[in-house]
Amino acid sequence: MGVGESSPVIAVIDYDSGNLRSVHKALLAVGADARVIRHPEGMRDARAVVLPGVGAFDDCINALRRQELLAAVKEFIGSGRPFLGICVGYQALFEASEEYNSCAQGLGLFRGRVVRFNSAHGLKIPQIGWNQVRITKPDCPLYRDIADGTHFYFVHSFHPQPEDQDIVATRTDYGVDFSSSIWRENVYATQFHPEKSQTAGMQLLRNFVAVAG
Repeated sequence: MGVGESSPVIAVIDYDSGNLRSVHKALLAVGADARVIRHPEGMRDARAVVLPGVGAFDDCINALRRQELLAAVKEFIGSGRPFLGICVGYQALFEASEEYNSCAQGLGLFRGRVVRFNSAHGLKIPQIGWNQVRITKPDCPLYRDIADGTHFYFVHSFHPQPEDQDIVATRTDYGVDFSSSIWRENVYATQFHPEKSQTAGMQLLRNFVAVAG
């Protein structure tokens, strides 16, 4: 699908996160009318929203608050339209993080905290590189035409621990078994970076655009 009237408008939230341009470019490549937005008004007519992110949990939350986007994101999700959080955009959906003695409250859409990998396992922190995901929710629309055990690209030192295990869509092992993506109703989120994950990542984003369309 080329960008045009038939392409779903997807708002990509810009809060000065480092990987925003690559997410925007990847969404355009899979047929979305992707638009970078910095204010709540930019979400009004969007069919879906993507919250990408690299960096610190507090920086993400505080930037969203300054731009009056925290409440707007909750309102958008409450409208039933599709939402995709990536990396820190995934972590922001939870209540709080232990990162750097964080004092920021997350969006709190899901119960649970964001915790650091345990260096006692002898693995390098952050995890940087390719790792497998085990699909625990094969009916999740994001994983249509993606095989169980597919590798995606990760860059992170922290990961959420959801209290509700029913939302976990994939699991990944890195010293510990952690939830590498979640899905509940119209909310999708991945700890890995689909925009950096080549063919599989582009398929996942294509699937999200199909959900939005």
